[in-house]
Amino acid sequence: MTSEGRVWKFGDDINTDLIIPGRYLDNYDSSHLAKHAMEGVSKEFASAARQGDIIVAGRNFGCGSSREQAVVALRSAGVSMIAARSFARIFYRNAVNLGLMVVVSEDAADAFHGGETVTVDLSGGFIVSAESGRKVPFESMPERLREILDCGGLVPYLKAKMPSSKGV
Repeated sequence: MTSEGRVWKFGDDINTDLIIPGRYLDNYDSSHLAKHAMEGVSKEFASAARQGDIIVAGRNFGCGSSREQAVVALRSAGVSMIAARSFARIFYRNAVNLGLMVVVSEDAADAFHGGETVTVDLSGGFIVSAESGRKVPFESMPERLREILDCGGLVPYLKAKMPSSKGV
């Protein structure tokens, strides 16, 4: 499975308050959150992000609070995947549980620049630049987590695994 997207590049320690500032958490509507996605670090992201965009970042992406709204804001803004050197553990699981692909890549942050178009090959485990041809690997994900993502998140995964509730 492959997908193509435009890169948004961020550095290390992008915390959940930078992803969606706390002052916007009075309204959990996903479109409201999307309007303020990454506002703490990029004033243009929310208005310029498109469906399929990819975030490339450094270490410790999603650190800080455990707010799920950070993932909701990014997904609703159009982000299809985040490739980072590392993730805060809770953000990583929130992303998987809410159906946002997250991959660990030691090299992506150095290999790609903002605005560049890349193709992601999920089955092959690499990201390649459409412009330069640079190809970088990412770590494989445990099979169970891939199954959750393939279903669109934890709730759809569990619904698919539950026995039929006919007659209840």
